[in-house]
Amino acid sequence: MQNNNRIAAETKKFLFVSLESLSGDLAWQLVKEGHAVKAYIKEKSDADVYLGFIERIDEWKSYVDWADVVVFDDIDFGNIADELRKKGKYVVGGSAYTDRLEIDREFGQDELKKYGVNTLPGWHFSDYSQAIDFIKKNPDRYAFKPSGNTPSGGKGLLFLGQEEDGRDLIELLEQNKNVWQKKAPIFLLQKFVFGVEIAVGAFFNGQDFIYPININFEHKKIFSGNIGPFSGEMGTLMFWSENNYLFEATLQKMLPAIRDSGYIGYIDLNCIVNGRGIYPLEFTSRFGYPTIHIQLEGILTPVGEWLYQLSRGEQFRLKTKRGFQIGVRVLAPPYLTKKDTEEIELYHDLAVSFKKANNLDGIHIEDVKKDEDGIWRIAGVSGCVIVVTASGTTVEEARHLAYSRIKNVMIPNMFYRTDIGLRWGSDSDKLRTWGYI
Repeated sequence: MQNNNRIAAETKKFLFVSLESLSGDLAWQLVKEGHAVKAYIKEKSDADVYLGFIERIDEWKSYVDWADVVVFDDIDFGNIADELRKKGKYVVGGSAYTDRLEIDREFGQDELKKYGVNTLPGWHFSDYSQAIDFIKKNPDRYAFKPSGNTPSGGKGLLFLGQEEDGRDLIELLEQNKNVWQKKAPIFLLQKFVFGVEIAVGAFFNGQDFIYPININFEHKKIFSGNIGPFSGEMGTLMFWSENNYLFEATLQKMLPAIRDSGYIGYIDLNCIVNGRGIYPLEFTSRFGYPTIHIQLEGILTPVGEWLYQLSRGEQFRLKTKRGFQIGVRVLAPPYLTKKDTEEIELYHDLAVSFKKANNLDGIHIEDVKKDEDGIWRIAGVSGCVIVVTASGTTVEEARHLAYSRIKNVMIPNMFYRTDIGLRWGSDSDKLRTWGYI
């Protein structure tokens, strides 16, 4: 154990490879710890993101031998990661199997069934007219979920039906079927159930899960009160836990398959739970965003230490804070307009300021850069600017601190949800009554 600590304490070289700007904050934490970091981001519109925080490179393959650890922070790198591992390279992220778990919803659900995990009834379609006929013949409340790596990004089209006979979903499908046939050619209709949405995740070292595990509650819709369109994620409440029933009934049952795939990284399973059971919805087989930002708020082990040990397949235990962590995503208006180049240009390069510049506790970067004067500025095109995090012995304490920290931030027309973690009061009562926590 002493030898492992000695190795981890040395300066290491980390190579980040990404399709778009995602894990800059994780890389920045490594830089602050004194490690060497290089980052490749394929997306051209992200060319200035993280400048001044981490070193950007124009291609990555020639740096593989330079790196002690290669980090793939998104899906679609599984085959490459598998090959590098076979060559003896230390790699975090990606395997062909875990990529497919996330991308292909049908495959993910089939694998859960194969390993004895309870699942919701679901029906896959590639023809919208057939799906409409199915709902008419089987009236019920369904969730519509694009499957596969769709050109549109897929998950943004998710729709939860509100009517018990499915007529609202029928209308939606009829009005959009010609457009969606191109944008989401493969999709899932899944039976809707009431309950609490909760996710269980853990880091995996190629052989076993690393403890403690992470229990988290995502807030996916853009506006407070859980209204508006689905976002990537607007904020999350989480805590670290020892092994529990939720983990044993879901993710732990997938251990043999994940181990056989050679995967090393973080894996998460989002579920709906109620008094009747646990119903897994989807895998995230990569770092989550802003999940990893908020996890860093709660992990006490130095990032370079646990990331290096994870890549080497070592068994260790994360040191984490007790209580709860909360993270709130702070956005700029381009997030809502996406392709509006005029709006993007209006906010690009605007300063991200702080009333107390010497106090950046809980501030994590997304699409920002730092100029020669040290001023933070909005970069890229996404409108995702920063994530503000905090910890507390109670949810209310963590909430109060997180929103106090947001008051220190000054960005023109910035917006964020004000209710992250607010459902805990009612959700925790249900989860305790049902025996999940």
